Formats: sequence, C-alpha cells, structure tokens
Amino acid sequence: VQLQASGGGLVQAGGSLRLSCAASGGVFSRLTMAWFRQALGKEREFVAGITWDGGSTNYGSTNYADSVKGRFTISRDNAKNTVYLRMNGLKPEDTAVYYCAAAYFLSTMSSMTPYAYWGQGTQVTVSS
Repeated sequence: VQLQASGGGLVQAGGSLRLSCAASGGVFSRLTMAWFRQALGKEREFVAGITWDGGSTNYGSTNYADSVKGRFTISRDNAKNTVYLRMNGLKPEDTAVYYCAAAYFLSTMSSMTPYAYWGQGTQVTVSS
C-alpha cells in the first residue's frame, strides 16, 4: 500500500485546511486510516482515525485526540481511495508535519505500532 498525503500549507490562526491522503496498491475499504502529526522536537502523536469497512455498525467509526475534538473531522471516500482531514479553527500548536497511516482490519486506532503503511507527510504551519 502506498500513501500520498497532500494539502498542507501556511495558514493564519483560526483558518482552515483540508488534508488528503490517496491510497494505492491495496484494498482501501479494508484499511483503517489515521492521521498522526509530529511537531519539531516532539514525538509523533495520534490526531484522528476512521475504521475500515467491516460490514457492521463499526464501519466508519472515528476517534480523535482530545486536542482536536470539535475542530477536526476525518472522513473517507472509498470510491476515490482517499481519506481526508478537515481542520478548522487552526491554532499555532497545530503546526506539525502531518502523516497519514493505514492498517488492515484495525479496530483500535490511536497507537502507532499497528500501522504498517505510512505516507511521506505534509507540513502544516499555523501563524499567530
């Protein structure tokens, strides 16, 4: 599975961005997708995740880090093999390189360890 992230940029505090992550080479509907971020000098951290299509009510379940709840929204379009992260109300502390990640059949989303596939990262910079 190859992941290609895009959509980062420079934005003022309070602004919005939408990140995209296009997947290829795998069965997208069976992949749990997530966004992580890494600020300069800090460890990589979970931002948001959305589960795979398990043919059950669990499909499309989402999870968010407390720091982004109510501001960020993750979604997926299985027809386009793409996951999105809509970021509203951006703050300077959201500045980081954002990475998309994928894992087959994953139910718990916030740990980095299970994710076998990673994109190259896209820089998000929020100015005050």
